[in-house]
Amino acid sequence: MSVEQIRTQLEQIAEQLDDMAVSVLRDAVEEGATARPEEEKRLTRARRSVEKAISILGD
Repeated sequence: MSVEQIRTQLEQIAEQLDDMAVSVLRDAVEEGATARPEEEKRLTRARRSVEKAISILGD
């Protein structure tokens, strides 16, 4: 497996994490939440970490 293949997989994971975070936010809004759900915060932190890895591998 090449670095580029891993980078591509990480990009897909970042997109999945983003989709999940948006879904959690949408559900929270529908339920009347007034603050960001902890699950969304974790998903966003994970996505940012994956994006950092993508950037490092792209250098």
